[in-house]
Amino acid sequence: MTTLFANARLIDPEALTETPGWLLVEGGRILGTGTGEAPEAAETVDCKGKCLAPGIVDIGVKVCEPGERHKESFGSAGMAAAAGGVTTMVTRPDTDPAIDTPEVLEFVTRRAREASPVRIKPMATLTKRREGREMVEIGFLQDAGAVAFTDGDRVVENTKVLSRAMTYARSLNALVMAHPQDPGLSAGACATSGKFASLRGLPAVSPMAERMGLDRDLALVEMTGAKYHADQITTARALPALERAKQNGRDVTAGVSIHHLTLNELDVGNYRTFFKVKPPLRCEDDRLALVEAVASGLIDVISSMHTPQDEESKRLPYEEAASGAVGLETLLPAAMRLVHAGAISLPRLWRALSLNPARRLGLSRGRLTAGAPADLVLFDPDAPFVLDRFTLRSKSKNTPFDGARMEGRVLGTWVAGACVFDGS
Repeated sequence: MTTLFANARLIDPEALTETPGWLLVEGGRILGTGTGEAPEAAETVDCKGKCLAPGIVDIGVKVCEPGERHKESFGSAGMAAAAGGVTTMVTRPDTDPAIDTPEVLEFVTRRAREASPVRIKPMATLTKRREGREMVEIGFLQDAGAVAFTDGDRVVENTKVLSRAMTYARSLNALVMAHPQDPGLSAGACATSGKFASLRGLPAVSPMAERMGLDRDLALVEMTGAKYHADQITTARALPALERAKQNGRDVTAGVSIHHLTLNELDVGNYRTFFKVKPPLRCEDDRLALVEAVASGLIDVISSMHTPQDEESKRLPYEEAASGAVGLETLLPAAMRLVHAGAISLPRLWRALSLNPARRLGLSRGRLTAGAPADLVLFDPDAPFVLDRFTLRSKSKNTPFDGARMEGRVLGTWVAGACVFDGS
């Protein structure tokens, strides 16, 4: 059956264009787009002049299966993703137990297939139990469906172990994703060093810890030739090293979370633990530098870094509270802040939200070209609303945007041409 999306504002991140037109879908794939007279179709979706774009590919989503299903399940995360315009979740392996064997990976894949309305692409750990001592069976895990390898926010401190893992990953053309941070300097920190942290009496870490961690990782990339992705670049001091690595032809990409692009350290206010994330929120100068780096293409990917935490984990003194914030449903409206501020265009934003992460993982998504999977999101970039965290579909409600005035509402989400969310 053919489906026509008519009267749409097509956001094409590949061509970097924004044009009025139509899009035709058949058999779960895009047949074509156009700006003239629309063809006949069995079903027509009137987009009413709203934005139609490729579905978001979100790298770094934590779904708490196995081990902590009370925080988030594949069912609840999938519904939240669909409501947020995310059609592919790339899930982290920092579960309990960690995803470090083909058996655990196959369990996760099966559960995701049964419960989630959106696509799931799992990552596996780089070392066994995320302990940084012995690398996993990268080849077997790759065969079982792992799209990348990461120990999450645990830094592999032993450089010999990391270099061997990178060398082995290079031989299999596997992607290594790392968390650039010096583990010694950042241990126990929950804020960025500076006047604000001092006034609040919070244990803090210098932005140089990120720069030092990235420098080490990039040196190992140069030595091993591995494919490397930095999960979160959050400070201006790390950007020159990233730029040099790219100019030197290294196979390196980098991401940033939407929270570090739209919030700063002052938002913590009087110890508001929903704003406690890892790495900690940075100063406003860092935030502005990151926005500019995304707009220029130096930072490739924007993600939600969706990290569910229950109330008991967050209702604690700031130092003791768990890090992390949910973001699947708030990623799109939060990203609209950058567009409305004039910092970035919609097509370039969608390049960071959809096309670039798909390319990095070798997926044929993030495009509006003929033959691409019909993973689509229809949204109104200007629709205003006040966020109520209790309306979120995630089991956990730990969002820093609770009560915030936002713009940008998802009107519909389609995976392989099938509607998985109708918010119209």
